[in-house]
Amino acid sequence: MQVAVIGLGRFGAKVAEVLAARGAEVLAIDRDTEICEELKDRVTQSVALDSTDEKSLRAAGVQEMDLAVVAIGANVEASIMTTALLRRLGLERVIARAVTALQGAILREVGASEVVFLEDQMGEQVALRIVAPQLLERITLGSGHSLAELRPLREFVGKTIRELDLRNRHGVNVIAVKRRRPVLTEDGRSAYEVRVNDLPMPDDRIETDDVLVVVGSREKVDALTKLPGAGD
Repeated sequence: MQVAVIGLGRFGAKVAEVLAARGAEVLAIDRDTEICEELKDRVTQSVALDSTDEKSLRAAGVQEMDLAVVAIGANVEASIMTTALLRRLGLERVIARAVTALQGAILREVGASEVVFLEDQMGEQVALRIVAPQLLERITLGSGHSLAELRPLREFVGKTIRELDLRNRHGVNVIAVKRRRPVLTEDGRSAYEVRVNDLPMPDDRIETDDVLVVVGSREKVDALTKLPGAGD
C-alpha cells in the first residue's frame, strides 16, 4: 500500500511513522525542510514542498498513491486546497484532518472521503484503520495490553469459538460478540439493532457481520490483524 501523508506535525508524523512500521510505503510531505529531514529515515520518502501547488504534487508522484492523509493543522486554506487538488489528481480516498465542524463540512464538499477530528481520533488510530481495516477500535489498557473490536477474518466465519481457539492459537481472549439483528420499528420500518453477547460460550458460532471483542497483549492483537485474509 502506498500512502501520502501531507502535513508532518505531531498528528501527521505519527500517522506516517505507524503506517511505515506496519509495512506501508509512505511518502511524507511538509513545507518545512527540517521536519522532512527529521522524518526521512522512518518513512519511504520525505519531500519538502508546497502542497497547494499542483505541479509540485505531481512531481513528487502523489497521483500514484493508493490514498492520502491530509494532516495539515492550523492552515485551514491549505488543508482545503490540498484536499481538492488530491481529488483532481485522481485519488479516490483522501482522509483529511479537521479542527472544526465547519472545516470538516467544507473538506467533504471538496472531496474528502473521510474527515477525522483530533479530539476523537489520534494519529495512531487513523493509521491503523488504513492498514488494518478490520480493526474497528482499540483501547490501550495497562501493562501493554489492549482491548479491541475486530471484524472476523473470512476463515473465522461459520466456526465456533471453541474451534477458533484464539487463546491458544493467537494469544487473545474473546470476551464479547456484537451482532446486528433486523428489527421492525414502531412505525413498521426495517432497521437493525446491535445486541452484545457479553458471555460468549464455546459453541457459539461466528457470523459474517459479527464484531469480536478481544483482549490480549498489544503484540498479539497486532499480529491478529496481520493474518492472511485480514481486512477481506
